[in-house]
Amino acid sequence: MGKNIVEKIFEAHKAYGELKAGSTVGLKVDQVYTQDATGTMTWLQFEAIGIDRVKVPLAVSYVDHNMLQTDYMNPDDHKFLQTVAAKYGAYFSRPGNGICHQVHLEQFAAPGKIALGTDSHTPTNGGMGMIAIGVGGLDAATVMAGAPFELTMPQVVKINLKGKLSRPYVTAMDVILEILRKLTVKGGVGKIFEYGGPGVKDLNVTERATITNMGAELGATTSIFPSDERTKFYLTAVGRKNNWAELKADKDAEYPEIINLDLGTIEPMIAQPHSPDNVVTVKSLAGTKVDQVCIGSCTNSSYQSMKAVAAILKNNNVSEGVNLLINPGSKQVYQMISKESLTSAMISAGARMLESSCGPCIGMGGAPGSGQVSVRSYNRNFKGRSGTKDASVYLASPVSCAVFAVKGKIVDPRKSGLKTGKFSEPKKYLINKSFIISPKKDTSKVVVVKGPNIKDISVKEPLKDKIEAEVLLKLGDNITTDDIMPAGSKVLPFRSNIPEISEFVFSGIDPTFSSRASEAKAKGGCLVVGGENYGQGSSREHAAIAPMHLGLQAVIVKSFARIHKANLINFGILPLQFRNLSDYENIEKGNVLVIKDVINSLKGSQVYRVENITKASTFEVVSDLNDRQKEIILKGGLLPYTKK
Repeated sequence: MGKNIVEKIFEAHKAYGELKAGSTVGLKVDQVYTQDATGTMTWLQFEAIGIDRVKVPLAVSYVDHNMLQTDYMNPDDHKFLQTVAAKYGAYFSRPGNGICHQVHLEQFAAPGKIALGTDSHTPTNGGMGMIAIGVGGLDAATVMAGAPFELTMPQVVKINLKGKLSRPYVTAMDVILEILRKLTVKGGVGKIFEYGGPGVKDLNVTERATITNMGAELGATTSIFPSDERTKFYLTAVGRKNNWAELKADKDAEYPEIINLDLGTIEPMIAQPHSPDNVVTVKSLAGTKVDQVCIGSCTNSSYQSMKAVAAILKNNNVSEGVNLLINPGSKQVYQMISKESLTSAMISAGARMLESSCGPCIGMGGAPGSGQVSVRSYNRNFKGRSGTKDASVYLASPVSCAVFAVKGKIVDPRKSGLKTGKFSEPKKYLINKSFIISPKKDTSKVVVVKGPNIKDISVKEPLKDKIEAEVLLKLGDNITTDDIMPAGSKVLPFRSNIPEISEFVFSGIDPTFSSRASEAKAKGGCLVVGGENYGQGSSREHAAIAPMHLGLQAVIVKSFARIHKANLINFGILPLQFRNLSDYENIEKGNVLVIKDVINSLKGSQVYRVENITKASTFEVVSDLNDRQKEIILKGGLLPYTKK
């Protein structure tokens, strides 16, 4: 039997395990990269492990999230990230060089490799034909220290593409929005999406990267395209032809599921508030007034995206009722559009040009006004993520966004009367490596600089045999890591200060949670109960570290999102699921639950009996941890486990 692309890459990197869906497999990793919102903690954890130099072939420390320098905290952390990269043998991408995924695609991504990134949108690089997986920082730190990356082997699902996009008004963003409409934000849990079929040839590398980027919103482990002549063309254009290798599935490769999609049937799509899968056609919302438009992010900030936007804006003006913000994805892209006077066209039309960074996508500036409608070419529109809780945030392609900015309302771009020229991939991209600092061979004189906001790492005590705690929150389905640990300019500067950032845990849902959890910690800690897909969204491990710091002992839910579940395990928080989903209905906020014989249950059947003291009732919960994960939980987390 032939092999699919995922099986080929996994087989070449396998350290142990069986490539069978549901089995535990360990993989050797080629590349690890961090970004500043998660990277400071990652590098502190790596430092605590006690290794002299990174043991992966390539490591990169990016700065792209927390660019605002309103006080000393962010610049101090940038200096820490630069010096710690120099000390331990990693590349450093300076502030302003661009968004990690866009820059990595340009500078380092390569077919057939495996990369881990401390950001949930690391699968962007699957557009290059590589396995690229978002992980928590502690997972990245242990891999940089030489450990294999362990995961439960996902199911590989083929998305079979045929036909061609109705260009120029239908884009790769519309493709992934249509897939989200069909599959929902839970549709990719436990899966890797492998794209194939004749329609693949219609998409270039940056378009493929847009699709794999937003595959994260499906809950997928990652997504991947073949490496073909279009991949070779791109790598040649960015000066890395020697990184190219052909990679395709065997003709007789088998998949447990195949999803067919005709690119020619897709039309301009848009995600409504407040979820990336709340997708409808653009034409169905025609006439909706727009107050703000944001174009860029790691999803749609390539040279191709910027050129299309500039073509629409040229000789036009942004509507007087619209605030348009544009952030090109990298310094390289910025230079290219500047040389072609495309930046001038954007500015002349009335756009506000931002730095090459995540910016408004992560809540770093660019918040819409009260109750306003903001349409963004970004990947997430969770409530409050923009910085304005009552704003209505929509997601659409950069082409659609540019049309809306000119018209002042949602309009089917095909009927807008606005023209965008045909795009031809450049045979040679502008290549700029000046903003990337290479690793040093001699690091003996390098001093790691830590500002006063960088505090010691929080570590949990070993697992106790009895958990008796109050349910401080009962939550519904699709709780995001933004719900657990908000992002934005007020919170993220404390990313290296766990006691301080812990004050914001669940602050958007219950501002009293942090203080109540702190009080409960002295009495044995607390519990949280949730519904389906708990912890979807960002990979930020602070959504596990900070609750652990506050004394969270266990989370009981109907189901978990992959990365957040891994982060809970990494920080010693027991991830439990209802054995009977109906038991969720019988728990209320304020109930006191008791779980006895925890250690024997964990080591044995992983079935736990829970007593609801408040209601004088019992129910059962389960865990599904492998042997390594059990040991991690018993030790109190991955850091004490690694240092054993």
